[in-house]
Amino acid sequence: MVAEDFLQDPQVRRWLDGVEPAWTLLTFDSLRALRQEPSADATAIRIANDLNGDEIASSPVARNTLILLRQTIERSGLPLTATGNLSRATVAEMRELIEWPGYAQAEAFRLHKVINEPDFLPLHIVRLLSNAAKLVRTQRGKLVATPLGKSMLSDTRRGSLPGILCHLALWHMDLGYFGRGLLGSWPQTDIGIVLWSLSVAVGDWQFSEKLTRLCTIPEPAIFSGTWDRTSYAMEATILRPLLWCGLLELRSEKSADSRLGQHHFYRKSPLFDRMFTFDAAVEWTADARH
Repeated sequence: MVAEDFLQDPQVRRWLDGVEPAWTLLTFDSLRALRQEPSADATAIRIANDLNGDEIASSPVARNTLILLRQTIERSGLPLTATGNLSRATVAEMRELIEWPGYAQAEAFRLHKVINEPDFLPLHIVRLLSNAAKLVRTQRGKLVATPLGKSMLSDTRRGSLPGILCHLALWHMDLGYFGRGLLGSWPQTDIGIVLWSLSVAVGDWQFSEKLTRLCTIPEPAIFSGTWDRTSYAMEATILRPLLWCGLLELRSEKSADSRLGQHHFYRKSPLFDRMFTFDAAVEWTADARH
Protein backbone atom coordinates (compact mmCIF):
# COMPACT_ATOMS: atom_id res chain seq x y z
CA MET A 1 0.00 0.00 0.00
CA VAL A 2 1.40 3.41 -1.00
CA ALA A 3 1.69 6.44 1.29
CA GLU A 4 1.17 4.66 4.62
CA ASP A 5 3.17 7.31 6.53
CA PHE A 6 1.40 10.11 4.69
CA LEU A 7 -1.99 8.77 5.77
CA GLN A 8 -0.95 8.87 9.43
CA ASP A 9 -0.76 12.67 9.41
CA PRO A 10 -3.41 13.87 11.89
CA GLN A 11 -4.72 16.55 9.51
CA VAL A 12 -5.10 14.03 6.70
CA ARG A 13 -6.80 11.49 8.96
CA ARG A 14 -9.30 14.07 10.21
CA TRP A 15 -10.10 15.02 6.64
CA LEU A 16 -10.48 11.39 5.52
CA ASP A 17 -12.82 10.73 8.48
CA GLY A 18 -12.41 6.97 8.24
CA VAL A 19 -12.42 6.72 4.42
CA GLU A 20 -9.51 4.76 2.93
CA PRO A 21 -8.64 6.24 -0.49
CA ALA A 22 -8.91 3.87 -3.43
CA TRP A 23 -5.51 4.93 -4.81
CA THR A 24 -3.71 3.57 -1.72
CA LEU A 25 -4.19 0.09 -3.22
CA LEU A 26 -2.02 0.95 -6.22
CA THR A 27 1.58 -0.15 -6.49
CA PHE A 28 4.07 2.71 -6.54
CA ASP A 29 4.91 2.04 -10.21
CA SER A 30 1.23 2.17 -11.18
CA LEU A 31 0.67 5.35 -9.19
CA ARG A 32 3.55 6.97 -11.04
CA ALA A 33 2.36 5.65 -14.42
CA LEU A 34 -1.15 7.04 -13.91
CA ARG A 35 0.36 10.50 -13.42
CA GLN A 36 1.49 10.49 -17.07
CA GLU A 37 -0.72 11.88 -19.81
CA PRO A 38 -2.04 9.11 -22.10
CA SER A 39 0.05 8.72 -25.24
CA ALA A 40 1.42 6.07 -27.56
CA ASP A 41 4.22 5.49 -25.04
CA ALA A 42 2.33 6.08 -21.78
CA THR A 43 -0.36 3.38 -21.84
CA ALA A 44 -1.47 3.18 -18.22
CA ILE A 45 -4.63 4.94 -19.43
CA ARG A 46 -6.11 4.20 -22.85
CA ILE A 47 -8.88 6.31 -24.34
CA ALA A 48 -11.31 4.73 -26.81
CA ASN A 49 -11.42 6.14 -30.33
CA ASP A 50 -14.12 3.93 -31.85
CA LEU A 51 -17.38 4.92 -30.18
CA ASN A 52 -20.67 4.21 -31.93
CA GLY A 53 -23.48 6.65 -32.65
CA ASP A 54 -25.39 6.03 -29.43
CA GLU A 55 -22.22 6.43 -27.36
CA ILE A 56 -21.36 9.69 -29.10
CA ALA A 57 -24.88 10.99 -28.50
CA SER A 58 -24.53 10.21 -24.77
CA SER A 59 -21.62 12.69 -24.51
CA PRO A 60 -22.99 16.27 -24.30
CA VAL A 61 -19.58 17.71 -25.23
CA ALA A 62 -19.26 15.56 -28.35
CA ARG A 63 -22.92 15.89 -29.35
CA ASN A 64 -22.85 19.69 -29.15
CA THR A 65 -19.46 19.95 -30.83
CA LEU A 66 -20.98 18.18 -33.82
CA ILE A 67 -23.81 20.73 -33.76
CA LEU A 68 -21.29 23.59 -33.75
CA LEU A 69 -19.33 22.03 -36.61
CA ARG A 70 -22.47 21.54 -38.72
CA GLN A 71 -23.49 25.15 -38.12
CA THR A 72 -20.09 26.48 -39.20
CA ILE A 73 -20.28 24.43 -42.41
CA GLU A 74 -23.93 25.04 -43.30
CA ARG A 75 -23.62 28.79 -42.74
CA SER A 76 -20.17 29.18 -44.27
CA GLY A 77 -18.79 30.34 -40.95
CA LEU A 78 -20.21 31.93 -37.80
CA PRO A 79 -19.62 35.67 -37.22
CA LEU A 80 -17.25 36.67 -34.42
CA THR A 81 -17.02 39.83 -32.34
CA ALA A 82 -13.91 42.01 -32.18
CA THR A 83 -12.89 40.09 -29.03
CA GLY A 84 -13.04 36.76 -30.86
CA ASN A 85 -16.28 35.47 -29.33
CA LEU A 86 -19.31 34.33 -31.29
CA SER A 87 -21.75 37.15 -32.01
CA ARG A 88 -24.78 37.67 -29.76
CA ALA A 89 -27.10 36.74 -32.61
CA THR A 90 -25.25 33.46 -33.06
CA VAL A 91 -25.33 32.78 -29.31
CA ALA A 92 -29.11 33.34 -29.32
CA GLU A 93 -29.49 30.82 -32.14
CA MET A 94 -27.19 28.27 -30.51
CA ARG A 95 -29.20 28.48 -27.29
CA GLU A 96 -32.04 26.82 -29.18
CA LEU A 97 -29.81 23.95 -30.33
CA ILE A 98 -27.62 23.12 -27.36
CA GLU A 99 -28.79 20.92 -24.48
CA TRP A 100 -26.58 20.48 -21.42
CA PRO A 101 -26.95 18.36 -18.28
CA GLY A 102 -27.73 20.26 -15.11
CA TYR A 103 -27.89 23.62 -16.90
CA ALA A 104 -31.07 25.69 -16.58
CA GLN A 105 -30.91 28.51 -19.12
CA ALA A 106 -33.78 30.48 -17.59
CA GLU A 107 -32.04 30.60 -14.20
CA ALA A 108 -28.60 31.22 -15.68
CA PHE A 109 -29.78 34.25 -17.65
CA ARG A 110 -32.29 35.64 -15.15
CA LEU A 111 -30.14 38.72 -14.46
CA HIS A 112 -28.61 39.10 -17.94
CA LYS A 113 -29.85 41.84 -20.25
CA VAL A 114 -27.55 40.68 -23.03
CA ILE A 115 -25.96 37.26 -23.47
CA ASN A 116 -22.43 36.99 -24.79
CA GLU A 117 -20.67 33.74 -25.60
CA PRO A 118 -18.85 33.42 -22.21
CA ASP A 119 -22.21 33.90 -20.46
CA PHE A 120 -23.57 30.78 -22.16
CA LEU A 121 -21.15 28.33 -20.57
CA PRO A 122 -22.05 25.19 -22.59
CA LEU A 123 -21.41 26.95 -25.89
CA HIS A 124 -18.24 28.56 -24.56
CA ILE A 125 -16.86 25.20 -23.43
CA VAL A 126 -17.66 23.57 -26.77
CA ARG A 127 -16.09 26.41 -28.72
CA LEU A 128 -12.91 26.43 -26.57
CA LEU A 129 -12.49 22.67 -26.93
CA SER A 130 -13.15 22.85 -30.67
CA ASN A 131 -10.43 25.48 -30.97
CA ALA A 132 -8.02 23.42 -28.85
CA ALA A 133 -8.70 20.33 -30.98
CA LYS A 134 -8.09 22.39 -34.14
CA LEU A 135 -11.59 21.59 -35.40
CA VAL A 136 -12.34 25.28 -36.00
CA ARG A 137 -10.32 28.42 -36.67
CA THR A 138 -10.82 32.13 -37.24
CA GLN A 139 -10.95 33.31 -40.84
CA ARG A 140 -11.93 36.85 -41.90
CA GLY A 141 -14.00 37.56 -38.82
CA LYS A 142 -15.75 34.21 -38.79
CA LEU A 143 -15.40 30.89 -37.03
CA VAL A 144 -14.98 28.22 -39.71
CA ALA A 145 -14.48 24.47 -39.64
CA THR A 146 -11.00 23.21 -40.48
CA PRO A 147 -10.45 20.18 -42.74
CA LEU A 148 -10.01 18.14 -39.55
CA GLY A 149 -13.27 19.50 -38.17
CA LYS A 150 -15.12 18.64 -41.37
CA SER A 151 -13.69 15.13 -41.28
CA MET A 152 -15.21 14.58 -37.83
CA LEU A 153 -18.65 14.52 -39.42
CA SER A 154 -17.75 11.40 -41.40
CA ASP A 155 -18.68 7.95 -40.13
CA THR A 156 -15.04 6.88 -40.10
CA ARG A 157 -13.79 9.73 -37.88
CA ARG A 158 -16.78 10.58 -35.67
CA GLY A 159 -16.09 7.75 -33.23
CA SER A 160 -12.82 9.34 -32.14
CA LEU A 161 -14.35 12.74 -31.29
CA PRO A 162 -15.49 12.09 -27.67
CA GLY A 163 -12.08 10.72 -26.75
CA ILE A 164 -10.24 13.66 -28.33
CA LEU A 165 -12.41 16.20 -26.51
CA CYS A 166 -12.24 14.32 -23.21
CA HIS A 167 -8.44 14.09 -23.44
CA LEU A 168 -8.12 17.81 -24.12
CA ALA A 169 -10.56 18.78 -21.37
CA LEU A 170 -8.99 16.67 -18.64
CA TRP A 171 -5.28 17.04 -19.45
CA HIS A 172 -5.02 20.40 -21.24
CA MET A 173 -7.89 22.68 -20.18
CA ASP A 174 -7.50 24.61 -16.91
CA LEU A 175 -10.50 23.10 -15.12
CA GLY A 176 -9.70 25.21 -12.06
CA TYR A 177 -11.54 27.97 -13.94
CA PHE A 178 -14.84 26.23 -13.21
CA GLY A 179 -13.98 26.15 -9.50
CA ARG A 180 -13.11 29.87 -9.60
CA GLY A 181 -9.52 29.00 -8.75
CA LEU A 182 -10.56 28.02 -5.23
CA LEU A 183 -7.82 25.40 -4.79
CA GLY A 184 -5.75 26.17 -7.87
CA SER A 185 -5.14 23.13 -10.08
CA TRP A 186 -6.05 20.62 -7.36
CA PRO A 187 -7.12 17.85 -7.94
CA GLN A 188 -6.70 18.04 -11.73
CA THR A 189 -2.94 17.65 -11.37
CA ASP A 190 -3.61 14.00 -10.45
CA ILE A 191 -6.37 13.44 -13.00
CA GLY A 192 -5.13 9.99 -14.03
CA ILE A 193 -5.15 8.76 -10.44
CA VAL A 194 -8.56 10.35 -9.85
CA LEU A 195 -9.98 8.63 -12.95
CA TRP A 196 -8.64 5.22 -11.92
CA SER A 197 -10.04 5.72 -8.43
CA LEU A 198 -13.42 6.70 -9.85
CA SER A 199 -13.36 3.60 -12.03
CA VAL A 200 -13.28 1.38 -8.93
CA ALA A 201 -15.25 3.59 -6.53
CA VAL A 202 -18.44 4.70 -8.29
CA GLY A 203 -20.20 1.60 -9.52
CA ASP A 204 -23.22 2.78 -7.53
CA TRP A 205 -24.34 6.22 -6.34
CA GLN A 206 -21.75 7.92 -4.14
CA PHE A 207 -21.99 11.19 -2.22
CA SER A 208 -19.65 13.81 -3.70
CA GLU A 209 -17.87 14.38 -0.36
CA LYS A 210 -17.07 10.70 -0.02
CA LEU A 211 -15.88 10.54 -3.63
CA THR A 212 -13.51 13.42 -2.90
CA ARG A 213 -11.87 11.44 -0.11
CA LEU A 214 -11.90 8.16 -2.03
CA CYS A 215 -10.36 9.50 -5.22
CA THR A 216 -8.08 12.50 -4.56
CA ILE A 217 -4.64 12.92 -3.01
CA PRO A 218 -4.82 15.67 -0.39
CA GLU A 219 -2.29 18.50 -0.37
CA PRO A 220 -1.43 20.90 2.50
CA ALA A 221 -3.18 23.81 0.77
CA ILE A 222 -6.57 22.12 0.93
CA PHE A 223 -6.59 22.30 4.73
CA SER A 224 -6.35 26.09 4.84
CA GLY A 225 -9.40 28.29 5.00
CA THR A 226 -12.43 28.46 7.27
CA TRP A 227 -14.45 25.72 5.55
CA ASP A 228 -13.75 22.48 3.70
CA ARG A 229 -13.55 23.49 0.04
CA THR A 230 -12.36 20.14 -1.30
CA SER A 231 -15.74 18.71 -2.31
CA TYR A 232 -16.64 21.95 -4.07
CA ALA A 233 -13.35 21.88 -6.01
CA MET A 234 -13.78 18.18 -6.84
CA GLU A 235 -17.26 18.76 -8.22
CA ALA A 236 -16.40 21.90 -10.15
CA THR A 237 -13.13 20.71 -11.70
CA ILE A 238 -13.61 16.95 -12.09
CA LEU A 239 -17.10 15.58 -11.51
CA ARG A 240 -18.99 18.21 -13.51
CA PRO A 241 -16.62 18.08 -16.51
CA LEU A 242 -16.96 14.28 -16.50
CA LEU A 243 -20.73 14.74 -16.45
CA TRP A 244 -20.41 17.02 -19.48
CA CYS A 245 -18.38 14.34 -21.24
CA GLY A 246 -21.14 11.82 -20.54
CA LEU A 247 -18.94 9.74 -18.23
CA LEU A 248 -20.87 10.27 -14.98
CA GLU A 249 -24.52 10.49 -13.99
CA LEU A 250 -25.85 12.92 -11.36
CA ARG A 251 -28.61 12.67 -8.77
CA SER A 252 -29.42 15.54 -6.39
CA GLU A 253 -31.27 15.56 -3.09
CA LYS A 254 -32.36 18.60 -1.08
CA SER A 255 -30.51 18.95 2.20
CA ALA A 256 -30.68 21.54 4.95
CA ASP A 257 -27.12 20.79 6.12
CA SER A 258 -25.48 21.46 2.75
CA ARG A 259 -23.89 24.84 1.95
CA LEU A 260 -25.68 24.77 -1.43
CA GLY A 261 -28.97 23.32 -0.18
CA GLN A 262 -28.43 20.02 -1.99
CA HIS A 263 -26.40 16.86 -1.75
CA HIS A 264 -25.04 15.54 -5.04
CA PHE A 265 -24.53 11.87 -5.80
CA TYR A 266 -22.62 10.51 -8.79
CA ARG A 267 -22.13 7.17 -10.47
CA LYS A 268 -20.37 6.00 -13.60
CA SER A 269 -22.33 6.03 -16.83
CA PRO A 270 -21.93 3.07 -19.22
CA LEU A 271 -19.64 5.32 -21.28
CA PHE A 272 -17.02 5.61 -18.51
CA ASP A 273 -15.75 2.03 -18.73
CA ARG A 274 -16.09 2.15 -22.52
CA MET A 275 -14.00 5.32 -22.73
CA PHE A 276 -11.20 4.46 -20.29
CA THR A 277 -9.13 1.31 -19.99
CA PHE A 278 -6.50 1.16 -17.24
CA ASP A 279 -3.31 -0.86 -16.97
CA ALA A 280 -2.64 -0.55 -13.25
CA ALA A 281 -1.55 -3.05 -10.59
CA VAL A 282 -2.79 -3.14 -7.01
CA GLU A 283 -1.27 -4.55 -3.87
CA TRP A 284 -4.00 -6.56 -2.23
CA THR A 285 -3.49 -6.87 1.50
CA ALA A 286 -5.39 -8.72 4.20
CA ASP A 287 -6.95 -5.50 5.52
CA ALA A 288 -7.77 -3.92 2.12
CA ARG A 289 -11.48 -3.15 1.99
CA HIS A 290 -12.78 -1.68 -1.28
